Amino acid sequence: MSDSAEQDIMTTIRGLMDEEHALRSTPGGLEPAERGRMREVEEALDQCWDLLRQRRAKNEFGQDPDDARVRPVSEVEDYRQ
Repeated sequence: MSDSAEQDIMTTIRGLMDEEHALRSTPGGLEPAERGRMREVEEALDQCWDLLRQRRAKNEFGQDPDDARVRPVSEVEDYRQ
């Protein structure tokens, strides 16, 4: 597995998690636009975790991790880390 590719994915995940935490800590609740952004962040996190899992699985089984692709939100929704 390309360390650089995995590091890039993890950097993206950390940034999204930071944004998610900031949104969740908004005093007084979220405005409609913020709720929309929260949903986008959650969906992007699901996709990132799935991509990372795919890459690791491909590497483990001797396949090229670069063949892993971002899957649609409908396929990865509520992915558990």
